[in-house]
Amino acid sequence: MNHILKRTGILVVMVSSVLVTIASWKFFEQEAFIPYSQKIPDSGQSFGMVPIQGGKFMMGSEGMTPDESPVHEVEISPFWMGTHEITWDIFELFLDKNYEVAIAEKALPAQVDGLSRPSIPYLDMTAGMGKEGKPAIGMTNYGAIQFCKWLYLKTGIFYRLPTEAEWEYAARAGSKSRYFFGEDEKLLDQYAWYAANSGNITHNIGQKKPNPWGLYDILGNVMEWTSDQYAADTYQSRKDKQVKDPTIEIKKLYPGAIRGGHYNSPATDLRTAKRTASKAEWKRIDPQIPKSQWWFPEAPFLGLRVVRPLNPPSQAEIMAYYDRAPITDY
Repeated sequence: MNHILKRTGILVVMVSSVLVTIASWKFFEQEAFIPYSQKIPDSGQSFGMVPIQGGKFMMGSEGMTPDESPVHEVEISPFWMGTHEITWDIFELFLDKNYEVAIAEKALPAQVDGLSRPSIPYLDMTAGMGKEGKPAIGMTNYGAIQFCKWLYLKTGIFYRLPTEAEWEYAARAGSKSRYFFGEDEKLLDQYAWYAANSGNITHNIGQKKPNPWGLYDILGNVMEWTSDQYAADTYQSRKDKQVKDPTIEIKKLYPGAIRGGHYNSPATDLRTAKRTASKAEWKRIDPQIPKSQWWFPEAPFLGLRVVRPLNPPSQAEIMAYYDRAPITDY
């Protein structure tokens, strides 16, 4: 039997009891598919990631809203997902380079230093709800993706937004019911911040029970961006097809696909199959022409959660994901 042993910078292969050393061949052992904490270099911040095993599930629902049907089978490849929504504590490092520089233990690498960052918002983007320990809110889809790029430049790991299918698969955690815990919406209080219990504000992450896969606030608190364009007939186009890792490329500014419900949502909007579309009205009070590519001043209920595929794409594909030009908004 052949054996592969890992050594720094060297591939050592045992072939029929003969040791063959191949220098200059970079060999990397597959990283263990287990939970981990991602530290943000040169800061005291970190966030948790949990593995989501790949598999098949029935996406959508029947008898609710037309855009959720027909229910169809989707296969999902394995990925990690953030245990919590990204907080202001982390997002502000990306938002404000001066702040990042001030707390950094050493000079920022050139790529990070030269990264395009959001304009500092002219409004209080927290809507008076506070920042420490709370989910970052109000960013556009472009802003959320650029945050992921900043993470990539800081850590060397490809982070991105989940697809709609990945999000629903992760939120369901193997369930087929209206919520991952069953059909009884009275149990929502144990798992989510929503209209009935939030007091109309966001709350610190991780105060409610997680779903079976260790995802906190996957329902409620704030809605979460996906990487997909929203289309009401998406599921109709998949009828009677075998679908694996579906995604809908964003080609126009509106609408984008958003999931999860938020602190002021009714219980029915926290269903795992519920789909929501972004709206131009969320920039209605933005006085700039063109309007900000970074912020939705009237969406204090919208945040993000990151994923990391077990098998990352090529470097060219990674940069193509991050470097798509923003779409002008008038």
